[in-house]
Amino acid sequence: MRFDNAVFEAAFGTEKQLPPSDLPEIAFSGRSNVGKSSMLNKILSRKALARVSSTPGKTQTVNFYRLGEVRLVDLPGYGYAKVAQSERARWSRLMEHYFSGERDIKLCVQLVDMRHPPTKDDLQMLDFLNQTGTPFVVVLTKSDKLNKTQRAERLEKIKQELAFLGEREIIPFSSQNGEGVEALRSRIESAIL
Repeated sequence: MRFDNAVFEAAFGTEKQLPPSDLPEIAFSGRSNVGKSSMLNKILSRKALARVSSTPGKTQTVNFYRLGEVRLVDLPGYGYAKVAQSERARWSRLMEHYFSGERDIKLCVQLVDMRHPPTKDDLQMLDFLNQTGTPFVVVLTKSDKLNKTQRAERLEKIKQELAFLGEREIIPFSSQNGEGVEALRSRIESAIL
């Protein structure tokens, strides 16, 4: 699969705008500012296909990217405290519609910041994916921000923090040094086949 052939297709801000699913989809989910857009750019070998910002909550729409006969879906981040209640409600409806619709979701890439324990929102999302039987992989972003000792400690703790998921694939990832890129590409390819 050629990951450098992706093109931006469209962005949708409300559940009524979401088109029906006509291709297999790989969804990218995680809290605001966890690195979803940076990850997409890295695995697609592009610098700015997905818009990146240091401001949390920048992705407020569901963004679709076409990659051959599959779609990559950049979901808006959750958990940003400075968002108005009405915006949170819109996000909730959008996500509920996305995941409860008849979409061909082959894999959800659930991002968690490796430096910190999963947030309450992270745990709710992981539990939702687990309970609904949605295929997913946990990707620990910002792995390059930890030294060797901190990294080993966090990997050990994350196994305990996510023990409720049972045996689950966990991929440390860095959009800076490329750690985890090939593992994630391989996981995406196997989900599509």
